[in-house]
Amino acid sequence: MQLTHFTDLGLRVLMYLTDEPRAAPVTIGEIAERFAVSRNHLVKVVHFMSQQGWLVTTRGKGGGLALARAANLYRLGQVIRQLEGVTELIDCAEPPCQLRGSCQLKGMLDEALQAFFSALDRYTLADAVRTPTSQAIAILHRMSPRAQA
Repeated sequence: MQLTHFTDLGLRVLMYLTDEPRAAPVTIGEIAERFAVSRNHLVKVVHFMSQQGWLVTTRGKGGGLALARAANLYRLGQVIRQLEGVTELIDCAEPPCQLRGSCQLKGMLDEALQAFFSALDRYTLADAVRTPTSQAIAILHRMSPRAQA
């Protein structure tokens, strides 16, 4: 299974926001610059994640983003399930499959997808940002604008 770009960006945002609190709030523009991604696409990702209650967002001058809760409370399987919006790998009804009702493949794929998410649910966002990842995130936070170029 390949994760979507939307999920990739969502995970990067969550990971970036795990760094220690700082004087200036983290902005979408900053994250877009650090990861060299589209600001417009990132806005959609952040909006979705704030609707899920994962992020606290403050608009206007001095506004920014923060995690809504501690990193150890974000189960990776649950986060990826929501970001992906995947409930099944194949839909035998659309387009209608002639093997529907007597095929074993769908059950196997459903079982594999559940195993994938179950394995990820054993880990939290805090697990994903342990050293050396946390060190790399801290370095990204300290970079001056345009320093990545």
